[in-house]
Amino acid sequence: MSFEAAVQAQAIELDRLSLEMCAASGSGHPTTAMSIGHIVTALMFNSMRWSPDYPDYPTSDRLVLSEGHAVPAVYAAMACLGVMVGKGDERRKLTIEDLGSLRDWHSELDGHPNPMEGMPFFDAATGSLGMGLSVAGGLAKAARLDGIEKRVYCIVGDGEAREGQIAEALDFIVDHGLTNVLPIFNCNEYGQADRVSGQQSAEKLAAKLGAFGFEVVDIDGHSPAQIKDAFDRFAGISADDQAKPMAIVARTVKGWGCPSIQGGGWHGKPPSGETLKKALAELDERRIELTSALSGADQFTIDPPVEAPVKELAGADLPPLAEAMRALDMETVLQTGKMATRRAYGVALRTLGTINPEVVVLDADVSNSTFAEGFGKDAALAPRFVECKIAEQNMVSVGAGMSAAGKVPFCSTFSKFMTRAYDQIEMALYSGANLKLVGSHSGITLAADGPSQMSLPDVAWFRSLSTTTDHYGNPGCYVLQPADAYAAYALTGVMAEYEGMCYMRTLRAETEILYSDDHVFNLGGFETLHEGRDIVLAATGYMVHEGNRAVELLDKAGVSATLLDMYSIPFDQDKLLDVVASNGGFVISLEDNFGGSLGSAIADALVGSGDGFELTQMHVNRIPKSARTPDEMLKMCSLTAEDIVAKTMELLRVPV
Repeated sequence: MSFEAAVQAQAIELDRLSLEMCAASGSGHPTTAMSIGHIVTALMFNSMRWSPDYPDYPTSDRLVLSEGHAVPAVYAAMACLGVMVGKGDERRKLTIEDLGSLRDWHSELDGHPNPMEGMPFFDAATGSLGMGLSVAGGLAKAARLDGIEKRVYCIVGDGEAREGQIAEALDFIVDHGLTNVLPIFNCNEYGQADRVSGQQSAEKLAAKLGAFGFEVVDIDGHSPAQIKDAFDRFAGISADDQAKPMAIVARTVKGWGCPSIQGGGWHGKPPSGETLKKALAELDERRIELTSALSGADQFTIDPPVEAPVKELAGADLPPLAEAMRALDMETVLQTGKMATRRAYGVALRTLGTINPEVVVLDADVSNSTFAEGFGKDAALAPRFVECKIAEQNMVSVGAGMSAAGKVPFCSTFSKFMTRAYDQIEMALYSGANLKLVGSHSGITLAADGPSQMSLPDVAWFRSLSTTTDHYGNPGCYVLQPADAYAAYALTGVMAEYEGMCYMRTLRAETEILYSDDHVFNLGGFETLHEGRDIVLAATGYMVHEGNRAVELLDKAGVSATLLDMYSIPFDQDKLLDVVASNGGFVISLEDNFGGSLGSAIADALVGSGDGFELTQMHVNRIPKSARTPDEMLKMCSLTAEDIVAKTMELLRVPV
């Protein structure tokens, strides 16, 4: 009985602290935290192999709190254990007194957990529900690649289980035989507005998990003995990739120990005043009732993690494209003078894989279109190719988990389908994930497949991330749109070297070679392809080629145009303003997507300068439909070279 009494006593202490810290904050979710108090106690004080002094040690077992609003329970445990918190070299032990700073602007104790705010115990920011199990899958997959016997625990809410990404993650765990990750479903029967649906009842969840292929253990989530037995069972199979993955359905009570704050109406509403006093008194009664067998000698033992292995460092720099193509017996492709940027991306991936052991490639069942398949078909690299099937949200969150484990994940799919994972991408940014996102078949020149396959609002969304700074003071996300194979190849290498989020668009169409191995591409840069004096054509991606045609037509009409390849957002604004000023202050932006993108970024730069510049934005301003060829699609959307010439004459007020 002594272990059971010790868990009960510690869980009640965590519950008390959860109530008090949320009351001090004036907000929070103490009743949800109280539903996982026993589970958190059994994990952090006994079952997990980790070190409170080094909470982010590479081989430590990990806890992903997918239902991030329950975090007061974990903060309370961290304070009791004196877990190190803080950023960089300013780490210190968390104390009980610190808990009173929950949700304060200057506190590490965010309302939902975030490793980048001084909480290295966590691997990812959570709170937007449905993502944590995918992150756990990524951590577990990375551990398998590194040969580390790490266990990953993930607590998921029962209402949260309604999110489709949970099903994606469960499939992924079974597909990849990840017996080292344990989903723990906290079935406290209540969501925010009311009881959870019967579809998320403990019985239904257990049946669904069994159908997915999990060994399901159904427990009382407040019974220390049942919790320990379940965790011991998981420890026994976690290193066996031939076993069935295991999942726990834990039946819990929201507001356990305090009848006065149980049931509906208490979600996100911490008790205060007399109501708080009553709840604390109820907890004290439970303490006396359940801990009478506790002796002064009773204590928990936390097993430390194993020593981290020495990782192999990245090798040489990315070789020139011509050399990489020669090594893959693809040199004749370059000699044609045309090559799709998606193909160049595939070559870069395969080459990077041989020189950087931390590069991993994730794809969503379209690797033969994104050209990520070359990485997966290389026998030496195949273990680092992670097929995620048609589940882009899971893919991105798995990538975030792998990033937290030290990998450099490239996530590829059609850029249109990347939009399904916007929330996951945003949370990965908040987590500080070193994520590389690559969308192929970008823009309208996909043509025949129609708008359901075209990425049109993606640049505007990713560009919005570029307008903020990440936790390191860099742009939140670089948006890259290479116009030719050399640029795509080089920028893939730049992405791999950069510590931060990047999104690159690649094209289905074979496009003319514009550059050579002598060109250097940098984040934030742009390239001058033709120097004129009358007007600037600032183009990106496929529209660089149409801009090239327009320059020739304008030259015949007596107009001297400068053509810029604006392959990066953000870009060097001062340099751009100098170029525009030397061209009479006139500029036209050219892009094959909806507005709010490159043109808007240029507009911001021009307005910020305070000078009298004139800008015309040319982008897709109608809903396109299928067309047989890219040229037909450009004509449909008024983005041909001839359309550019007409806009130029209009802007310059030249009679046609």
